[in-house]
Formats: sequence, structure tokens, C-alpha cells
Amino acid sequence: TDSVCIVRGGSSAGYDRHITIFSPEGKLYQVEYAFKAVKAAGFTSIGIQGTDSVCIVTEKKVPDKLLDASTVTHMFSISPRIGCVTTGMIADARSQVDRARYEAAEFRYKYGYDIPVSCLANRMADLNQLYTQEARMRPLGVTLMFVGIDEEFGPQLYQCDPAGSFAGWKACCAGPKEQEAKNFLEKKLARGETALNTEDTIQMTVSALQSVLSADFKGTEIEVGVVSADQPIFRQLSPDEIEEVLTNIAQRD
Repeated sequence: TDSVCIVRGGSSAGYDRHITIFSPEGKLYQVEYAFKAVKAAGFTSIGIQGTDSVCIVTEKKVPDKLLDASTVTHMFSISPRIGCVTTGMIADARSQVDRARYEAAEFRYKYGYDIPVSCLANRMADLNQLYTQEARMRPLGVTLMFVGIDEEFGPQLYQCDPAGSFAGWKACCAGPKEQEAKNFLEKKLARGETALNTEDTIQMTVSALQSVLSADFKGTEIEVGVVSADQPIFRQLSPDEIEEVLTNIAQRD
């Protein structure tokens, strides 16, 4: 079958049949398709690290009127002090969140203190990388953003992707409007808007999402999560609190 595929030609020419085989251009097509799956899910997420806080925001779309909206979420608590927003396929996301919770609990049990955000992102990225080299598991179509306050280094924002790469960010984004969000954030940060308190961080994150989607949200249409030095426990804002943030942004603009 492989010889038939190669004769047939085309850019992928059958090399996308297997997760673990490089194409002659040095690409792993299945991994690239996993990145496309993240965008195809239709949710954009943004995270911004302030001076003493980190905020993450994502769209909340309830696909069916008959669904209970309170059970639809892309934002999860991994440990009391670490929050996560997932972008991509929700089924894959829930599996990754369960594994992240296990890793955080295992670390706490083994070493007697909470897992640092960087260690958790590193561990989850290692697992994702494993799925790109073993045929028993497909790459997962989900990008994870982790936030937390580190006792030593302060606010932390990490992102890991289906290929298994991870990094700490001042501001990051994922989803179909990723490039637009990147451009917006780069402009903001280039202007030197980096000394952000908790309120400013939340407002900038929400207004960034509003700007790239060219939409005015209601409090029930987005999810906002925040950790700060004053309140290191990860918490999600209620719809009423989100409405208040949206009102403040509208008045400021």
C-alpha cells in the first residue's frame, strides 16, 4: 500500500498513515494534524502574566440549548494552587487534566510540597512527546495552559502543545485566532504595558479576547480564571464578576 501511496504523489504521499514515520521533508504529519485539531475546535484562549498575578480566559460555547451550561467548561483546577485552561478537543482535554491531577497529587505525596507549575508543564510535555514516537497512542488534539504562583519565582504561565514542547510565557494564546491574539499582545507588551496589577491583568486578558474575536461578551459567554500573590488559590470568576469586568472595560474604552 505504501508503494501505491508514493506513486500517487501529493505532499503527504502516505506518510500521514503512521504517527511515527518522518516524511522526506522531515515532517510528522499526524502531529501537525493534531495542531489543526486544536484550531478546528473553535475556541480561543488567552493567558497573561502580570506583576503579581496570572489570568487565563477562554470562550464558553454551549453547543446545545438542552445542555446544562454549568457542566460545560474548558477551565479546570489541577491542584488548589494550579489552574489550567484547555484549548482543543474537550474529550482529549479531560483525559489530560485527569493525568495532570494525578501527576500533581503523586508529586505532593512523594516530596511533601506542591508541584511547581514548570515541573507539571514539563511532565505533561514529556507525556505528549511520548505519543509522537509510539504507535500505540495517537497525539492528543489539545493545548494546555497552566497558571500558578511560585513561592520562589512569583506568577507562572506555562503552555504545552501536542508535539511535546513547552515554555514559560509572559502572554500566550491558542486556538483559531492565535495569530491575531499574538499580534495584539505583542503590540500591548511592546508599548511597555507590563507592570500590571491583578485588576489590570484580568482586564487586559478579557479585552484581548474581545478584540481578536471582535465581539462583546456577556458574563456567561467566557470563562476567566485567576491566581494572585494575595490569593494564590486558583479561582474562576462568577458570571456576575465577569460582567463587572466587562462593564469596567467598556467604561475605560
